[in-house]
Amino acid sequence: MAPSSVWIKTCLLAAGLLLAAAIPSSAASFTIKRGINLDQWVTWPMEDRWNDETALLPFPEWKRFVVPEKLAQLKADGFDFVRMPIDPAPFLSAKATALHDRLFEEVLEAVRLLDAAGLKVIVDLHLIERDDNPANGMSGVLGSPERFDDYLAFVRQMGRTLATQDPSRVALELMNEPGTTCDEAGNADWRDRLLKLYAAARSSATKLTLVLTGGCAGNAEGLVALDAKDIPDENVIWTFHSYQPFLLTHQGALWAGDFIRYVTGLSYPLDGSTNDVRETIRKRIQEEAPVHRRAGMLYYLDEQLAELDTPEKLDAVIQRPFDQVAEWAKHNQVAPERILLGEFGMIRQEYQNPFIMPAASRAKYAKDMISAAQKHGFAWAIWGYGGAFGVVESFDGQPAEPDVLDVIRALPKQKN
Repeated sequence: MAPSSVWIKTCLLAAGLLLAAAIPSSAASFTIKRGINLDQWVTWPMEDRWNDETALLPFPEWKRFVVPEKLAQLKADGFDFVRMPIDPAPFLSAKATALHDRLFEEVLEAVRLLDAAGLKVIVDLHLIERDDNPANGMSGVLGSPERFDDYLAFVRQMGRTLATQDPSRVALELMNEPGTTCDEAGNADWRDRLLKLYAAARSSATKLTLVLTGGCAGNAEGLVALDAKDIPDENVIWTFHSYQPFLLTHQGALWAGDFIRYVTGLSYPLDGSTNDVRETIRKRIQEEAPVHRRAGMLYYLDEQLAELDTPEKLDAVIQRPFDQVAEWAKHNQVAPERILLGEFGMIRQEYQNPFIMPAASRAKYAKDMISAAQKHGFAWAIWGYGGAFGVVESFDGQPAEPDVLDVIRALPKQKN
């Protein structure tokens, strides 16, 4: 890039941040406590179909099967908000250009559906990795300055779209689980990008609450690497995700690395069956895993189990991200009610995997995570409505076991 172009872009960023800072900041009117994440996609249409209304609409796809009565039931079950994932890829795709305006209208319609059911909503801009066109996914957006500029324009337009809504009912999350490295360089890179995202969103959505995250896939370590004073705005919520202990929460997930797919059958918390299950997992690794990976996987399995084999160890793993964020919030003078555990959950069943996580384990995990969040005064949103982690439905609209929902239904009623 030419030096003059760098200078111009630097000046534009500085001007944007100054403009955002000049906008009067007030405490958020958007307040939340208990939430659930809606599904993002089910059929995952490939980009070659994105000029076809029948492939993309209705948008988001959950509107095809989550009818208003089901949304009203979420409110009755004790949720006061939903986190609604929106895939930015169609908005970034030239293939879907003719539908871009319609897609923004569809998002607005979804927000209104949720509001009509008595639910507040966080519109979560939820980038993922894409095989059909990586340029429209996380690696493409973060890997190209030009593509990131396109994403900034999308964020600005989404802010403009949502700015028409009641700011006490709608908030905007600027990027889900940013795929930056978890080192000092990655944290510095994400800080710069977050400032640009904030400036873009605040320039068009002056009254909306903005939901901001750290890098490193949005975990606690990424959040605590930020300095909240870089964004002197009381109308923001800071968010992090935790799926700890990953060994138990993602059992059998084929997309979560080459190790965890071999791990199924462990209970939460670990119990007397653990040694027998360990041997079954070890045998599976020895028979199915790549030869050059087997020794490392077997060592890692034993190492991870050793960190969870007493109630005290398990509790320490659960509590660590919450304690980190609480300390960060205190240091940065961020009130607990401005912190959101945006995702947590335990897999029920990986698609086409016969193993189903016992409902009692999932319920106990949900109870422990909710307790940890509420102990610190943080809001929370469980993942998710349906699919592999479904707490309301599993696959194809079939109901999931009620155990996790029963934990939420049993919580003290909230004051309206």
